[in-house]
Amino acid sequence: MAIEGLSHATVLTIMSEVGPDGFEKFKTAKEFTSWLRLAPNNKISGGKILSSKTPKGNNWLKNALRHAANAIGNLNDTHLSDFFRRVVYWKGRATAVSATARKLGVIIWTMITNKVAYKAPTEYLFIDQKRKQKVIAKIKKNIAKFDIKN
Repeated sequence: MAIEGLSHATVLTIMSEVGPDGFEKFKTAKEFTSWLRLAPNNKISGGKILSSKTPKGNNWLKNALRHAANAIGNLNDTHLSDFFRRVVYWKGRATAVSATARKLGVIIWTMITNKVAYKAPTEYLFIDQKRKQKVIAKIKKNIAKFDIKN
C-alpha cells in the first residue's frame, strides 16, 4: 500500500493471481511484465523495428495494474504521476496507462523478490547532470547580477 495509486483491491488481486511464492517463478522483472502482457512485443527484421505494440491478452492482474495506473494519472506531485504526465505529453493517455502499469509491475516484482519496502526516488531532481549544472550556473549568475545577499 506504500505505492501511490494502489488500492486494497489491487493488492488482493496481486495476491490471488500470483501469490507470495509465485514471483519466484520469474527470473527477472522483464519476464514478469511479459507474462502480464504489459511489455512491448518488439518485432524486428534486419535491425528495423516493424512493430512494438503490447500484445493482446487479458488477465485480472493486468487490468488491476491498468486501473491503478489510471488512478496515478489523476494524482499530483508524485514520482509516478510525473512519469505518467511525461508519457501522456509524447504518446497519449492510453500509452501512458500501459507504460505506468508496466512500471508498477516492475516495482511490485522488485519489492517482493528482494523483500524491500517501496521508496519513491525523490532524492534527485534532475535526470542528467548537464542540465543540473546549467541551472546552477544560471542561478549563480542571477544572484551575482541582482547582488543578492543573506
